[in-house]
Amino acid sequence: MRDALWKMPARAQAAAVRAGEVTAAELVEDHLTRIAEVNPAVNAVTQLLADRARADAAETDRRRAAGAALGPLAGVPFTVKETTDIEGVPTTFGVEQFRDRVARADAPPVARLRAAGAVPIGHSNMPTLILAGVHARSVLYGDTANPWDPKVTPGGSSGGDGAAVATGMAPLGLGNDSGGSVRLPASFCGVAALKPTYGRFAADHRIGSDDPSFASQILVSDGPLARTVDDLRLAYEVLAGADPRDPRAVPMPPYGEPLPRPLKVAVVADPGGRGVHPTVRAAVERAAEALREAGYEVCEGLDMPRLDDAVEVYERLTRAEFATTWPVVKPLLGEGGHRYIELSMDGAAPAELPEYLRLTGARLGIQRDWAGFLDAYPLVLGPVFTDPPFVPGDESRDLESHRRVQKALRLCTATSFVGVPAVAVPTGVVDGLPYGVQLIGRAYREDLCLTAAEEVERRLGVLTPIDPRT
Repeated sequence: MRDALWKMPARAQAAAVRAGEVTAAELVEDHLTRIAEVNPAVNAVTQLLADRARADAAETDRRRAAGAALGPLAGVPFTVKETTDIEGVPTTFGVEQFRDRVARADAPPVARLRAAGAVPIGHSNMPTLILAGVHARSVLYGDTANPWDPKVTPGGSSGGDGAAVATGMAPLGLGNDSGGSVRLPASFCGVAALKPTYGRFAADHRIGSDDPSFASQILVSDGPLARTVDDLRLAYEVLAGADPRDPRAVPMPPYGEPLPRPLKVAVVADPGGRGVHPTVRAAVERAAEALREAGYEVCEGLDMPRLDDAVEVYERLTRAEFATTWPVVKPLLGEGGHRYIELSMDGAAPAELPEYLRLTGARLGIQRDWAGFLDAYPLVLGPVFTDPPFVPGDESRDLESHRRVQKALRLCTATSFVGVPAVAVPTGVVDGLPYGVQLIGRAYREDLCLTAAEEVERRLGVLTPIDPRT
């Protein structure tokens, strides 16, 4: 077992540390060795926290020797996206100007993972300021490669976490998602991810002392990536709950009341009828069959209500807010980094205040319609991305490519806009690349999504860890 600790799931790693079968120091050292072996080829881990991780592991071992009870993630290493504060470490957002912006405290999800015994082992790469594109490429740290095939993107914006988890550099990654940013890297890298309900996890997305504006408050949710759905469940149980540092976080129980069986699953293979690649459709069909075998009532030929409206209002709200900060932000993005947002704007004038306020009301109406649909169908099965993985930077190449990528992300966009939970889970490998689906649920019913994703995983398998391919 000591020869391949990094291959073990997070739950097994923590159990081995608690039982004294391995030390936390050995566990961390094994992951540091793995990072040294594979990160040069992948470039997923940006700021390696080797000495600090060793010190945290030594403290875990000291506590165990003293007879203290260890947490559910004892000694387990995890990566943290460059957006999220680790006390004493710069939170760079991939920007040269933020290289020395040292965090004064752990962000709430980092603090929760550490309180459970987990060990932050490094920051992870992302698009510059999250605004430079979908591909994980930053001015400060360069490109992250997809470990399955460097000719396609690992996805983003939490692409560094996706690649790190897939290659065994850490069993858990902490990213965030405002329109697919943990689910897309999970799908493209062959791992699992959870985008929680708005308000399920406490977070802090401030840059400096200023809180984010409305769209950034309601759209962005921190969420974990892992190689198994069971490890997602473990991270979920640790991360869920209220926190005074985030008044949006609510004290909902992590598990809801049982629902009548069989549970209905709405299959939305082609969201909005905009087209879906045959390989992606086949992935949805494989997952649907797995759920059918597991005893779910699989209901096909359905679609989400007002999907186009959700995507349009999302785009108009975010475009209006980008416009207010764009003159300050644009110079930070580096050469070509401005193209993604400018293509998103596409010459359209941002909404003025009366229209912006109307759009906030439109959001509530769309949420109401989704809640009614999810009352009838507690789970929705659909694609993460309706096309195969694409070439790095294709989303910023020209307007046609940009629109193609945005269209393929439409179900992720709408899910983030409405604020409901979703779990991405792999379904298999086609032509050397992993594919996956997402299971979307009612607000605060992450447990239903996780259980269904586990049934898919049980029948279709776990794809990682893998060695990077060149």
